[in-house]
Amino acid sequence: MPKRVLKAGSRPPWVGLAAAVWVQTAAGNSYNFPLYSPTLKSVMGYTQQQLTILGVANDIGENLGIPPGIACNKFPPWAVLSVGVVSCVLGYGVLWLAVSQTVQNLPYWLLWLALCVATNSSAWYGTAVLVTNMRNFPLSRGTVAGILKGYIGISAAVYTAIYSMVLGESASKLLLFLTLGLPILCLAMMYFIRPCTPASGEDSSVHVHFIFTQAASILLAVYVLTVTVLYDLASISKVVGYVLIAIMVILMTSPLAIPVKMTFFPTKKFGPQVPSSDSLAQEEGESTPSDPLLLTPSSSAANLGMESEDASDVEYLLAMGEGAVKKKRRPRRGEDFKFHEAFIKADFWLLWFVYFFGVGSGVTVLNNLAQIGAALGVDDTTVLLCVFSFFNFLGRLGSGVVSEYFVRSKALPRTIWMTFAQIIMIATFLLYASALNGTLYAATALLGMCYGVQFSIMIPTASELFGLKHFGIIFNFIQLGNPIGAFLFSGLLAGDVYDAEAALQGGSTCLGPTCFRLTFLVLAGLCGLGTLLSIVLYVRIRPVYQSLYSEGSFRNPLSSDQ
Repeated sequence: MPKRVLKAGSRPPWVGLAAAVWVQTAAGNSYNFPLYSPTLKSVMGYTQQQLTILGVANDIGENLGIPPGIACNKFPPWAVLSVGVVSCVLGYGVLWLAVSQTVQNLPYWLLWLALCVATNSSAWYGTAVLVTNMRNFPLSRGTVAGILKGYIGISAAVYTAIYSMVLGESASKLLLFLTLGLPILCLAMMYFIRPCTPASGEDSSVHVHFIFTQAASILLAVYVLTVTVLYDLASISKVVGYVLIAIMVILMTSPLAIPVKMTFFPTKKFGPQVPSSDSLAQEEGESTPSDPLLLTPSSSAANLGMESEDASDVEYLLAMGEGAVKKKRRPRRGEDFKFHEAFIKADFWLLWFVYFFGVGSGVTVLNNLAQIGAALGVDDTTVLLCVFSFFNFLGRLGSGVVSEYFVRSKALPRTIWMTFAQIIMIATFLLYASALNGTLYAATALLGMCYGVQFSIMIPTASELFGLKHFGIIFNFIQLGNPIGAFLFSGLLAGDVYDAEAALQGGSTCLGPTCFRLTFLVLAGLCGLGTLLSIVLYVRIRPVYQSLYSEGSFRNPLSSDQ
């Protein structure tokens, strides 16, 4: 086998991160279900249970990420994104034909399948940008996961603003926008989503750039929430609405300020000279590597006694800490696992079930948010969805930042924040069940925040326990807890309870706190079980985090002094 020539890459990852913001917003398309589901229900004459089963299809498509996870190790990001584009056009196109009544009497099974295909685009979009950027920023996984998942969280508010101010609250126009607008956006961004030179943790500007990106996302979230509430409460003209949306678009482009600043006002050469994934793929004739190769001028994979193509940042970290490289054996927690190796580990299933109880209960409320609001006397649920979206964003972004800080300073496992979040969710579901006056928006805000925490914590935890090499497959399998929870808790539980209460009231629409009270009480119990499992997981993985991040054991694999 000829010796591989390693070329030094120079492309900084910030351009890809800025483009990923837009793709992640597109990847939040599944959150639009509460906006068009009432129209879909009335046009097609569905019962609430039929509608909740469609909500399950919405969640299955969104979280069926194993195929894109596998594809990320075999194909370049643009190819993975292209599949999402096709899914978006086909799936939402069929839904638009039904809601606009362009084609009438479409069968239920076809709409169910179309919704799966439509929202599966978000899995292809999200996996492509998340895996690529996690590998481009291997030393800041929690922060990157928080930022990218945060933009998915705020996307519901972005869509709500567009739906209200530009599309005139028309479900058919919204579905047409999803059919054509999102694919065009992703086609425009896919050139910039690519593997590149990993960011160096030694460069202090990296920290500043992350703070700027986080601040920009918070500003966007506050702005979107504010203008959506004002538009709902006040009489604002169409022209003013278009101006407000234009300002929102400008705020969404703000992360581009980082690569622009680095281009026109360079301070020093970006990062250490490490071989980029682009150049490696060109030399090997492969589409994309499975992990960024972490080499420095004064150290190489040969000096570490391991093959360069198998060197991940975690393996490098462990090898440096132990001073030796063990012979080939089954991986330990913190090293690169193949999917079948992770699948048989207790920690894998503990993480799966903790995530399952947290997001499965949260998505039940999200899928039924319009009906929950109507049952409790809220006619216009767009503001309710916007509140959920805003706090979902805060939960995702905040937990990424907070968990990253405590991991670095205290070697504290990230899953402790899932524990706290599920404790709060127990109280929140009890608050929903009580139906006290004035608590609906507060309960929705708390639930949105805790729901976001589950996503943002699970992703970097999976990468730290089982490595980045097969990360796309592993975290997407864990995300299957979302649609399974939606099917069990939303489709079977919430839908049945709602229809039974509606039948007692003599119609197809249920009003009053009894419509979902039993559902909320069951969800509170499930989060109690999730809390217990998360405590067990925390105790089990504490030694792993101490070995990876405790003082004296963590050494930056990109620093030039290694």
